[in-house]
Amino acid sequence: MNKSILMISALTAGCLGLAGCDVNKTQEGDVTAPKYEKTQEGNVTMPKYEVTPPDVKVETKEKTITVPDIDVTPAKDK
Repeated sequence: MNKSILMISALTAGCLGLAGCDVNKTQEGDVTAPKYEKTQEGNVTMPKYEVTPPDVKVETKEKTITVPDIDVTPAKDK
């Protein structure tokens, strides 16, 4: 179950990451492989893409937070 949750969250993060990118196909791909025979012959050309990531601005801001005091009393030894 943990693996499936991890896979779903990784897939979701990947989809969200690509949603902000501008992707343009710059070259078509070509696959020619022999029919019905399993040999090492053939030609595979992957299509080319140009990806422009979104502009991200990261800023830091200093902030003071008041944290409550906690008194801890250790348990007595038995």
